[in-house]
Amino acid sequence: MGAGVAAGASAVADAVEPVDAVSAVPDSASGAVSDAVSEALDALARRALALVGAEGRAILGIAGSPGAGKTTLARTLADRVNALSAAAGGPGAPFAAHVPMDGYHLAQSTLVRLGRAERKGAIDTFDGWGFVALLERLRAETGHTVYAPSFDRAIEEPIAGEMAVEPETRLVIVEGNYLLVDQEPWNRVKPLLTESWFCETGDEVRVSRLVVRHEIGGRTPEAALAWAETVDGRNAILIESTLPHADLVVSGVTGEIVAG
Repeated sequence: MGAGVAAGASAVADAVEPVDAVSAVPDSASGAVSDAVSEALDALARRALALVGAEGRAILGIAGSPGAGKTTLARTLADRVNALSAAAGGPGAPFAAHVPMDGYHLAQSTLVRLGRAERKGAIDTFDGWGFVALLERLRAETGHTVYAPSFDRAIEEPIAGEMAVEPETRLVIVEGNYLLVDQEPWNRVKPLLTESWFCETGDEVRVSRLVVRHEIGGRTPEAALAWAETVDGRNAILIESTLPHADLVVSGVTGEIVAG
């Protein structure tokens, strides 16, 4: 990293206040962000930027249950970090990049062959070893572009090589359900993270978000609710148990900020 970028990161880091819990997710219906939420996002972005050292690449992991708001938070956070980097004399984008764990969903045809299609989203419906290998590459391979898969909800399939992490990227924000699970191979994830956050949202809000998501994906309202309460609900029990492993808890309740 250049001296200007390192100095900029250090200057922003000096202004960071400790944050224990904060809601930083824009209103899902209007896309609006209140002044309070905007301030909370800025505080989180400064904390994230402070993770970046003079050399190498930092990886921030955001875990949480389905519908908690991980993806919205990670995308918004990457944008804010890039803006802060530019303001502090750094390069801006692509200083920070967002990479979802969802790209490591097993293909639908593979799930059918394995008999797991009816519980897609469970921990054994992901390529955990592949995700760990990606994190290892992101830490070690900073001299060239590293490509990562994305996940297309319109077709419910991973898309290989769609996301590019450039050599200039110094902060990668990864997010997903199982980042903090203490079982092989997922227990290899946390040691590869510079810091881990947990995005916490109450069941009522999460389920309502999931129902909308599943309806958009083609399920009937009844089927969407059933999937959210059963398949997603079972997964959430495991995921919520990993909250104590996080370094920071971020509330994903829409439009509200909680400190504590």
